Amino acid sequence: MTAFMRAVESQFGVQLPDYAALYDWSIREPERFWSAVWTFCGVIAAHQGDVVIEHGDRMPGARWFPQARLNFAANLLRRDDREPAIIFWGEDRVSSSITFAELHHEVSRLAQALRAAGVTAGDRVAAYMPNVPGTVIAMLAAASIGAIWSSCSPDFGVQGVLDRFGQIEPKILFGTDGYFYNGKTIDIIDRLVEIARHLPSVQKVIVVPYTRSDPGIDAIPNSAIVHDFMAPFAARAIEFEPLPFDHPLYILYSSGTTGVPKCIVHGAGGTLLQHLKEHVLHADINRDDRMFYFTTCGWMMWNWLASGLAAGCAILLYDGSPFVRNGNILFDFADAAGMTIFGTSAKFIDALAKAGMKPAQTHRLDRLRVMMSTGSPLAPEGFDYVYQNVKRDLDLASISGGTDIISTFVLGNSLLPVWRGEIQCRGLGMKVEVYNEDGKPVRGEKGELVCSAPFPSMPVGFWNDADGAKYHAAYFDKFPNVWCHGDYVELTAHDGMIIYGRSDAVLNPGGVRIGTAEIYRQVEQLDEVVESLVIGQDWPPERPNDVRVMLFVRLREGLTLDQALTDKIKLHIRTNATPRHVPAKVVQVADIPRTKNGKIVELAVRNVVHGRPVKNVEALANPEALELFRDRPELAV
Repeated sequence: MTAFMRAVESQFGVQLPDYAALYDWSIREPERFWSAVWTFCGVIAAHQGDVVIEHGDRMPGARWFPQARLNFAANLLRRDDREPAIIFWGEDRVSSSITFAELHHEVSRLAQALRAAGVTAGDRVAAYMPNVPGTVIAMLAAASIGAIWSSCSPDFGVQGVLDRFGQIEPKILFGTDGYFYNGKTIDIIDRLVEIARHLPSVQKVIVVPYTRSDPGIDAIPNSAIVHDFMAPFAARAIEFEPLPFDHPLYILYSSGTTGVPKCIVHGAGGTLLQHLKEHVLHADINRDDRMFYFTTCGWMMWNWLASGLAAGCAILLYDGSPFVRNGNILFDFADAAGMTIFGTSAKFIDALAKAGMKPAQTHRLDRLRVMMSTGSPLAPEGFDYVYQNVKRDLDLASISGGTDIISTFVLGNSLLPVWRGEIQCRGLGMKVEVYNEDGKPVRGEKGELVCSAPFPSMPVGFWNDADGAKYHAAYFDKFPNVWCHGDYVELTAHDGMIIYGRSDAVLNPGGVRIGTAEIYRQVEQLDEVVESLVIGQDWPPERPNDVRVMLFVRLREGLTLDQALTDKIKLHIRTNATPRHVPAKVVQVADIPRTKNGKIVELAVRNVVHGRPVKNVEALANPEALELFRDRPELAV
C-alpha cells in the first residue's frame, strides 16, 4: 500500500500522507486510480486501451476499459516455476500439492481437451465439485478459452443444483464421486446421475475421482474420467483467448431463500482488477505468501481465494469440516503449510471461543500475519478472542461485501490500526457511504450501506434478464443511480464500519430500528447459548404495522430453557443494549437453519412463523430445522 502511494505521488504529482488521503483521491479520480492499480499490479493484457471508463455517471451503465483485451486465466498463471501453487488438505484423509509449473501443464492439457469437445468463448462450464485442486484447474482451463464458469458445492441436493445450473444451460459438467465430511465419506454419484439426466444442454460429464480410484460412471450419460478425457493431449503453451474487459467470467447465485436463485454474471476484467486491489494493496500479499480461506465452491470466497494466484502467492485449499481433530485441523494446516493469511467466518471464531480453544498455546502460527473474517458481523468479543487466544501480532481484518460484487466494500488494511468491533476501512476506489431514510449521507448514525459511484466489479448483469429489470430492482430501486447493498451499518469516527445485519432483517419494534447483530452480540456472550436467531413477529395481529422481538436460542447440550435462564438472557440484553432490544419471548430450539455458506436465515424463519412459504429450501444446509419454528404455541400468545 505504501509503495502504491509513492507510485501515485510520483506519477500524478499529488501528496498522499496517509490512507485517508489515498482513499479520498481514489474516489475523486477513479480513472487515474484504476489505471494506477492496473499498472502497479501488473495486469497482463493484449491491449489496455486509452479509455478507462465510459458513462461514468451511470449506475448501472458504466463501462470500464472498453478497449481492453485480456484473459483472466493468463493473469492467474503468471508464475511457471517449481514452487507450490496449491497446497490441499481433505480433512485428515487426503493431502497433496501442485507446483506452478505443474498447474500450467494440467491447465494446458484440460483446456485442449475442452476445445476438442467443442467448448468456445461464452459457453457455460459448470462444476458440482468439492474444494480440491482439480476444481481450480478446471476453472482456469475454462477461463483460458473464455467459457463462463459456475460451481456448486457437493453438499447441494439435486434440486438445488438444477435450480442453478438449469437456468444457465451448461455445455460441460464437472463432477466427482463424493467428498469427506467430519470423518465420513459421502457418496454423490447417484446425485450426479440425476443432475446430468435433467440438464439436456450438457454434452459431456467429466468426473474427477476423489474418494475412490474407480468412481463407476457407467450410469452417467456422456461421461468420462478426467484423466481419460485429458489423455490424448500433451502439455504445451496455453492458448489464452484475448477477450473484452467485461467478458463474462463467472456466474454466481444469490442465496435463493426467497425464490429461485438469481444468476449474477461477473466480468473477467472487473473481477481481476478488484481482487488484485484487495489482495496486493489491502492484504499486502506477495509471492512469499500462502493464503487460505475456509470456503466451499458454492461461495464467492472460493473465487476470491483462487485469484490469489494473480498476486503470485500459493493458495491453500481445505475441504471438509473445520472441526476435525477436535477443532484443531485448520490450525494444524496453518502450521504444516506455513499459512500467512487465514480466512474464516465470524461463526467459526465464535465457535472456537465457545469451545475454549487456545491455538496460541497449542500451535506455532509463526508465519501467520493476517486473519480475515466474513460471512456475518464479527462481534467485539470476537476481536478480543483472536488477540488473546490466536495471535497478538496480526492484522484481524473483518471484511464485508458479497456475491453481488464478488468482492468487498469494506475490508482490512495493513497500514491502519484495528479498532475493536470495527471493519478497518472502506476499500480503495469504492465510494461507500451510509444513507439515512431520506437518502442523505450520515456518519455516526445507522443507515443503509450504499456505493454512490460505479466500480469495476459491478455485475455485468443477471442471466436471462435481457432488459436489466431484475438487476435494477435488486440494487437501484431504493436510491436512483446509487447501489444500495442491503446492509444496515454505521460509519465510525475512525472511518471504519460497523455492520448491524441485513436491512431486510432489521427489527422495528415501536418504530425503532434495531440491527439483528446488536442482539446476537449480547446473547452469544452467554456460556449457555451456542447460537441464536432473532426476528420481528407481526404483533398484535390486529395491528400489522408493529412487531415484537422474538429470540430463538440453541443451548449447550443438556440444557433446558427455564424461567431463570430466560430472565438472565433478557437482563443481559437490557443491561448491555437498551430495553428496546429485549425480546418479548425467548424460545429454545434444537437447531437453527442456515445456508450452505453458514449464514443464518432470518427471513426464511420469519416466513415460517407467519405461515408463508419458503420458496427454496434447497438453498439451506439443514432445511429440516425450519420445522422447529412452525406453529410454536409460544408464538400465539
